[in-house]
Amino acid sequence: MLPVVNVFARLAMLFSLLLAVPALVSLWYDDGSARHFLQAALTGLALGAALWAISFRYQRELRTRDGFLLVALVWLGFTCIAALPFQYHFPAMSYTDAFFEAMSGLSTTGATVMTGLDTLPRSLNFWRHFSSWLGGMGIIVLAVAILPMLGIGGMRLYKAEMPGPIKDNKLAPRIDSTAKSLWYVYCGMTVACAVALKIAGMDWFDAVCHAFTTIALGGASTHDASVGHFDSPAIEMVMTGFMVLAALNYATHFVAWQQRSVRAYLRDSEAKAILLLLTASVLMLSFYLAIEGVYDFPTALRHVSFNLVSIATDSGFVTVDYGQWPIFAPLWILFLSCVTASSGSTGSGIKMFRTLTLARQSQREMQQLLHPNAVIPLRANGQRVPDTLVFSVLGFIFVYFMSVVLLTFVLLASGLDFLTAFSAIVACINNAGPGLGQVGPAANYQSLTDFQTWVCSLAMLLGRLEIFTLLILFTPAFWRK
Repeated sequence: MLPVVNVFARLAMLFSLLLAVPALVSLWYDDGSARHFLQAALTGLALGAALWAISFRYQRELRTRDGFLLVALVWLGFTCIAALPFQYHFPAMSYTDAFFEAMSGLSTTGATVMTGLDTLPRSLNFWRHFSSWLGGMGIIVLAVAILPMLGIGGMRLYKAEMPGPIKDNKLAPRIDSTAKSLWYVYCGMTVACAVALKIAGMDWFDAVCHAFTTIALGGASTHDASVGHFDSPAIEMVMTGFMVLAALNYATHFVAWQQRSVRAYLRDSEAKAILLLLTASVLMLSFYLAIEGVYDFPTALRHVSFNLVSIATDSGFVTVDYGQWPIFAPLWILFLSCVTASSGSTGSGIKMFRTLTLARQSQREMQQLLHPNAVIPLRANGQRVPDTLVFSVLGFIFVYFMSVVLLTFVLLASGLDFLTAFSAIVACINNAGPGLGQVGPAANYQSLTDFQTWVCSLAMLLGRLEIFTLLILFTPAFWRK
């Protein structure tokens, strides 16, 4: 335990230093919040230093179980530190709400309990977006890139943070080089998105903030009306394109950049499935809303394209209150948030790889019924998928749906109506942001009680850590020597 605490202490101090960035933003805009970020940074540094002093004698290479424990500690500890600027700036804000806001940012959920975002100090708005950007690729992956400087091996953390199929597809011989490669792509896409948004009509502050949360699929906005504030087809088109890119596998992006070719995307079964699903869904719902008389077809195509891609990729930006559309449309959009994002992307949910694997396994089972003695391998991207991975996918999907069901029942027992409770859990566990009902696109999570807010915070953490990484800590086998 103490070796894990030792690593966490050093990472907590590093994360606390990042609070200097929004402090500088505060000084630039002279919004009076710099001292709140400095207070939060000093608190985090003091906590990290105290934990380091207790555990500095216990440094050693991390084991597999240490990696899982450290990941959970990091996300909880960093969230506690990230919540401090909100509490220092708003003394009346409960710690529950501050923790929820910070968890929403780091987990790239984009849900909020705050109103008055248009008049919020720019540094606090920047922190909401910057923390989401940090959480997008995963703070652990960032740490892996610098862990060699701390004398700590990073592979255990990398595998604990990214438990999906992408974790073994290293882009470079060393894990720190792999993490750096991913960050080069991530930063490059962020810069490109910010420049494109500025050209499309945003000012630089809005462009940078929205670029952070677009590439992170974080969904936070600097305005209460989200992207609807701008009422700009050009801005919506830019963000839609970058949200789709961010929902694809970053390893594929890197390979495509190295080869200067789109062939990497053509060979990626996830990418093809995501593009096909999004295109078919946009056309289907656009025709549906036009037939229902909600909009004419061009208007329906515009609003459906942006809002469907936003929720399906687990971003969470909105331009209109799609909760007022015929119920089929918002429920279909919410369903897409469960399956659309690619493994190795900044999105959450089941992921497209698992969806395709489950579909192919179902097809294989039916073929096996017709030909009991046949040997039918399951393939993805031209490679055979081992049965152990298929069983892992089945196990994850079972635990995923059971988590949704159980947490929905918890919210129902706390007094929420079914639509609000179910959509809040689905939106939070998929890190998608807005749900329906009381937490719909025209509202936020402010109306929830403290208990309901903590349940949603737990759902966000479960979704961000892909459930198993957190639940494994509660198994007796984890604590046995």
